[in-house]
Amino acid sequence: MTQTTQDTLLRLAAVIDSRKGGDPDASYVARLFHKGDDAVLKKIGEEATEVVLAAKDVRQGGAPASLVGEVADLWFHCLVALSHFGLSPADVLAELERREGLSGLEEKALRKSRERERDGD
Repeated sequence: MTQTTQDTLLRLAAVIDSRKGGDPDASYVARLFHKGDDAVLKKIGEEATEVVLAAKDVRQGGAPASLVGEVADLWFHCLVALSHFGLSPADVLAELERREGLSGLEEKALRKSRERERDGD
């Protein structure tokens, strides 16, 4: 049976969700949840920095596998954050689907327009 990327993300998200309320001494994810918003968000910042450093290393001839590993770490911690805030990969996938077919410049202009409308109300 072929697995899709969405299936993988949903399975991983389910495991992460199952760690809510778990024993912080027995589960890394339960420990992050237990520590709260700042710990979850700090990990995303750390992992994002590691992605940037790995990408620069690849650009200079380093191993692409290190970049893949760091991106996997970042995605994992983003899934933890989504779960922590009551969201799921399906929410992100729906947003990406909404943006599909828009150029990045068009999407950014639409977002700024919505922000101006919201702030003007």
